[in-house]
Amino acid sequence: MRTNPTLLGLVLILGGCATVSEQPPVPIAVADILRADGSKLGTASVAQLFGKPELSIAVSGFNPGQSHGVHLHTVGKCEGPAFASAGGHLNPSGKQHGAENPAGSHLGDLPNLTIDASGSGRLTRAVSIVRDQLFDLDGTAIVIHADPDDLRTDPSGNSGARIGCGVFLPD
Repeated sequence: MRTNPTLLGLVLILGGCATVSEQPPVPIAVADILRADGSKLGTASVAQLFGKPELSIAVSGFNPGQSHGVHLHTVGKCEGPAFASAGGHLNPSGKQHGAENPAGSHLGDLPNLTIDASGSGRLTRAVSIVRDQLFDLDGTAIVIHADPDDLRTDPSGNSGARIGCGVFLPD
């Protein structure tokens, strides 16, 4: 029996390749999101997925049916009770706030986090942030606000008090 070398080479090459769906995300950063009293609300993580950064948030312990504004903030510091230590929204380009603002949006603007009937919420979003921005000299925080973001009002979308905060650390 004669073997076709071209066909054999192709089988070996394809057999050794993982499919795109099998490529695991490459972790970059993780943040435990805490209330002012120190209790854990959830976790945020940033990972490279198919060469692009993706932010994932998972929280629990909220009132069902609510929506909350979520933003990346300029300082990786979460001192309660108001988390003002996290600074303003991550906005290196000096834009306005909100996806619906014609002059927007901040790099730190994210969609609202919607809470399901069990009191949990998840949000996954491709982001333009890079490792150098997450881990600059003063770090980066993720903040969850009490109210939904209106996605247009500068500087914070009328999203209310800061009720949860986490500092991104290398994963």
